[in-house]
Amino acid sequence: MFEVLCRFSNLKAYLMGEVNFMQEEDIRLETTRARFANVVKRHAQLTERLSWDSDKMIYERLQKEFEAARASQSQEINLDGDQWNDGLLATIREQVHMEADRKATSGDTNNIPTSHFQEKVTYRVGNKVICCLEGTRIGVLYETSFAGEPCELYHCVLESKSFLEKMTVIEHTIPFFLPLREVENDLLSSNAMRFIDHIGELLQAYVDRREQVRLVKELYGNQIGELYHSLPYHMIEFALDDSDCKVTIGLRYPDLVSVLPTRVKVLAWPMHQFKKNHTSSAIGMGSQPIPARLSYAEDALRTMSLPEAYAEIVLNLPQALQQIFQVGSPS
Repeated sequence: MFEVLCRFSNLKAYLMGEVNFMQEEDIRLETTRARFANVVKRHAQLTERLSWDSDKMIYERLQKEFEAARASQSQEINLDGDQWNDGLLATIREQVHMEADRKATSGDTNNIPTSHFQEKVTYRVGNKVICCLEGTRIGVLYETSFAGEPCELYHCVLESKSFLEKMTVIEHTIPFFLPLREVENDLLSSNAMRFIDHIGELLQAYVDRREQVRLVKELYGNQIGELYHSLPYHMIEFALDDSDCKVTIGLRYPDLVSVLPTRVKVLAWPMHQFKKNHTSSAIGMGSQPIPARLSYAEDALRTMSLPEAYAEIVLNLPQALQQIFQVGSPS
């Protein structure tokens, strides 16, 4: 009997040591996660600053050139539907090459102003403005917006050595983390109109995703913790700390032209159960808490903008947690 008591005492001491070890591990894990979050934040700030500093001069120069080109045009035509097509783009290309050839044969290519284009027309297609620049270049200005309010302007300059040769991107202010060169290789030589449209879709979707995250942080920043995102905002993760549960949300946008995620996972972790298991259930029968998927939250995130979905999740969270953990727990 004495031997059994000794073994039990040793086992109890061992288990208490394990509990203390796990608690220390939890503290170290939280410290590591806090440090990692700070590193991620600083990295994002540094990346943004370096990117902006390196592109600032290009942006300012192209913006002035685009403004001068648009000011020199006699009219701006809004195109709808089928009016924007390969034939029109071919006309614009022909226009810039004819003007370049005219200047070359005139013997004075430096002193002829941009306003002497044969067709002084700028074309607007949705959020894109297409104009003729000096030389054999075509400029595409992308206007982005969010909730009806204007956001950044982006530039893309296309050029070809002759009317029959394919165009290439020679300058741009498009963020480096968007797949401009991949789209150029896939589309520009075979379908230039589709290339121009697709770049516009990529930019607008990126701005939309970014602004959704910004608005959620602005409205609910005191409720959200551990928010991480990739530079194109096509991977977003954050946590919501409820009094009874910790809710983790993961969003994936495999298609970069999408403003709604196609892969969503929302998990509710019962925090009280987790703490109880780590402090008093270490004898054989103890187990890790099992998270529950919140299907209503996942459906909301797939069909609503992030701020709207977040409000929907928070509104219905208490009832959803009560149903899940009361029904799922043993009586």
